[in-house]
Amino acid sequence: MAPLVATGAAAAASTPPLLPMPASVVAGEGSFALAGEGLILSADPADKGTVAARERFLDLVAKGHGEKFRAGPSGGVRFIRDASVAGEEAYRLEVTPKAITIRASGDAGLFYGAETLWQLVASAKGGRIAAVRIEDQPAFAWRGVMLDSARHFQPVPYVEQLLDRMAAEKLNVFHWHLTDDEGWRIEIDRYPRLTQIGAWRTPVGAAGRDPKTGQPVRYGGFYTKDEIRRIVAYAAARHITIVPEIDMPGHATAMVAAYPELGSTPNPPKVPSSDWGILPNLLNTEDSTFTFIDNVLDEVMALFPGTYIHVGGDEAPKGQWKSDPRAQARIKTLGLKDEEALQGWFTGRLGDYLEKHGRRLIGWDEILEGSVPADATVMSWRGMDGALKAARLGHDTVLAPAPVFYLDNRQSDSPDEPPGRGEIVSWKRLYDFDTAPAALSAEERRHILGVQVNLWTERVRTTDFADRMIWPRAAVLAELGWSPAGTRDWAGFIRRLQPELARWQRLGWAYDRTPLDVEAKLDGGAITLVQPATMGEVRVTTDGSAPTAKSPLYAGPIAFTGTNRIAAQAFLDGTPLGTAQRWSFDAASPFTRAATAMNLCSNKLPDRIEDDGATDGVRRILWGDAMQTCWIWPKAPLDGVRSLNAEVGSVPFNYQLGADIASVKFRKPETPDGELEVRQDSCDGPRIASIPLAPATRSDGVTTLSGPLAMPVKGTHDLCMTFTQKAPDPLWLLDRLTLNR
Repeated sequence: MAPLVATGAAAAASTPPLLPMPASVVAGEGSFALAGEGLILSADPADKGTVAARERFLDLVAKGHGEKFRAGPSGGVRFIRDASVAGEEAYRLEVTPKAITIRASGDAGLFYGAETLWQLVASAKGGRIAAVRIEDQPAFAWRGVMLDSARHFQPVPYVEQLLDRMAAEKLNVFHWHLTDDEGWRIEIDRYPRLTQIGAWRTPVGAAGRDPKTGQPVRYGGFYTKDEIRRIVAYAAARHITIVPEIDMPGHATAMVAAYPELGSTPNPPKVPSSDWGILPNLLNTEDSTFTFIDNVLDEVMALFPGTYIHVGGDEAPKGQWKSDPRAQARIKTLGLKDEEALQGWFTGRLGDYLEKHGRRLIGWDEILEGSVPADATVMSWRGMDGALKAARLGHDTVLAPAPVFYLDNRQSDSPDEPPGRGEIVSWKRLYDFDTAPAALSAEERRHILGVQVNLWTERVRTTDFADRMIWPRAAVLAELGWSPAGTRDWAGFIRRLQPELARWQRLGWAYDRTPLDVEAKLDGGAITLVQPATMGEVRVTTDGSAPTAKSPLYAGPIAFTGTNRIAAQAFLDGTPLGTAQRWSFDAASPFTRAATAMNLCSNKLPDRIEDDGATDGVRRILWGDAMQTCWIWPKAPLDGVRSLNAEVGSVPFNYQLGADIASVKFRKPETPDGELEVRQDSCDGPRIASIPLAPATRSDGVTTLSGPLAMPVKGTHDLCMTFTQKAPDPLWLLDRLTLNR
């Protein structure tokens, strides 16, 4: 047998299309036929682990493959407990012409061997699997996905589907963000108002009103204890540990709204927040509050049997504590330096309580700003600094750094991406992340437990959006967490990702296909094509016909003629990626530009924001900078232009910016509702158009406004579009500008 060491295109012919890539793959001679007697799967009926692994495999096959496997006392596919395979998650999978054998010492290893076998079977060609010997174990113990259910609530079946998908990628930690300013999602018997009050809010803007009755919408939900027990059991059967997060002392608005005595202000909030950002509400530091917290943690620990309880600890502005005599008295009594040290004491007290109950505290990297228990684990989100500091101090750490591991960032610059933060975290950018920072010694790197991607859901309202934001980037994370760092190879990865996407399609599992689709950009006299995922080759036709793997290879910009009919699609080794895209460009095309194709004047807080109102039944996704609503159309053609049409929408300004709100400024409006201003050459240049917004205020969706140019302009010029208004709310956004001749 010979090891498979080829990379790139050569690897495609020799390496099994597995994801994540196993630690060792060695090719054998011949192949195993998926027919006849070979389709019987055997496992020791007295060994629950081997039986469970077999059942997992059979379930995947039944859902996504045509072969008729069945269980039996003996057969060509065997699941065997083998103590010689070291490691709970390790396994050995061997395919010979006569049999397939999966060996492992632990239940998890057997399960992961079944997952790998499913990938081999699902990608088999000609009904045969090439002989191979796979020796496999993970690089990291923690391979996680965080789901924020506080900002937007996901139903139980969706959570279970997410767990199924995580298991298929050998991801083993589900970090569940259950509480925040906007919602409390876990039933606590002793404190029923946490869900009676804390689980519900009214969305801001048009989304907060029933379109038929005009009555306020009650949005939210929570997981009952029975539902949580069901989800915990579902996860355990897939060798996934759930780490619940109860965020403290900040991000506590929903908690304080339910029980105002927990607050640090004389005027605590009465309902959970509908704003996004950093709110000022902190839990107070009274003993009665810790009694409350301890009681909550008792019920949380009874539901979640895993070692770790996440206590948040992030983004806790200290203004309320500075003004709270009780907090100041606590600082003095304890001899603490300041409010930051008070949070350290607060977190330490939580850690002590958890330790007494055999659990370990984990929190965001802000917990390092105070004294925390020696066994506290640090989840580093503010870049890598928290992880480096934690490891040097002897704390275990999980790498979850923004922005690369934050799945609420968009995946490409395509206008078809879901709502999300403006920074682009492409699949390749995530894949290239270094999980072994050179700044740490080998001994310090031992404190890195693993890696985790996080989906914050302020902008992710639906489970469809969630699927597209999580996948396939969580599968990229799976490879970072499982495969040896030395095996990283982007070209090889994309050739293994393509059949993985095909397997998901068979199972009905959604993912973001947008980065696979080719984009067309008209700029001046040329049309440029690009595929954001940088996978495969772009094939193009210029007569409107559907591209095939034999169509001409796109070699560079296409001259704009005014009658272009272009179609394009990416292909990888002859297999189509994404969907075929078609465009028709005519003489009017240079005179219209979507805001998504313009430059933002700044990148202070760029966002793809879902409109709170519908246009023709659809909530359009708008693009802008919430702190500076300003767009630049470079080199706009203005010869003969007499007027313009602007498609504009507005969204509630529900951003909690703290002191930064002072930098959100607008020009003074000339009419009560403000105007869209268009200026020539720069944002301080001559104003060539000013269109009142009043007609748009009568619509909850996107409205088309029209207005004349104040003066004729010749040639090409940069155009700057801004809004005048008295205050940030509502936030007006440009969707498209059309120049009329």
